Amino acid sequence: MKKLMCTLLLLPLLAVAQTNESLIIENVMLTVNSENIKEFEAGIAAHNKKFHADGPYGARVYNILNGKNAGKYMLVMGPLPWSAMDARPSSQEHTDDNDKNITKYMTPDVEVNYMKMHPELSNFSKDFEINKVSVFMIDVKRFKEQEFMEKVLKKVVKMYLEKRPDQIYGIYSNEMNNMDGMDFAWVDFFNNSSWLGEEDTFAQDFESVHGTGSLQQFMADVEATTDGDRTEIWTLRKDLSGPSAKVMSATRQ
Repeated sequence: MKKLMCTLLLLPLLAVAQTNESLIIENVMLTVNSENIKEFEAGIAAHNKKFHADGPYGARVYNILNGKNAGKYMLVMGPLPWSAMDARPSSQEHTDDNDKNITKYMTPDVEVNYMKMHPELSNFSKDFEINKVSVFMIDVKRFKEQEFMEKVLKKVVKMYLEKRPDQIYGIYSNEMNNMDGMDFAWVDFFNNSSWLGEEDTFAQDFESVHGTGSLQQFMADVEATTDGDRTEIWTLRKDLSGPSAKVMSATRQ
């Protein structure tokens, strides 16, 4: 029975995945009027549970904890292919509920990004529950995308596979051109904040995999292909989200 229920829950996503299209994550950053946080949270919680409860149109909500966006909310819908975007919830009831219970409490400052998943580079080798995420955003130099992939990203992936095989992470690239430093994102999923305080062994691990002295060339390649990076920590608001915190690895392949 448990396997049957799992299969039924995955059917909507598996159906769109069979098109062999790339899967997209829609990230919508929301800024809420400080005096209306209580009303906004009540509205978005009810809206998501009614219209975005599960499947490819399921929506999860995160609090952004640091950086220039601290205090804002991130609404994440998907994964789903572009071909499924036109069938997203758009009834008059959906629009009226959104206008009445969500957008009226927000400021006009909304940012939307469409991030393409790279399952061939990510590690979703087991089911897991989302709690906290570390979102490492990378600004790639113009015309350096392929060089960045080969000389930087894939080398880090190889190191993770050999040295940190149990770490769950996703790699995403922005589907839209932008000048906001949001070209690539490496997202680590973790449960406890103590993870952030663990000893940083990147240098040792990298040279263990790629050879003594390889880190120096790697850093040169990073400088040659990127213009900068930043990290945000997000924490899942289960009470505001449609789907549960549970993520099935099959939905990320």
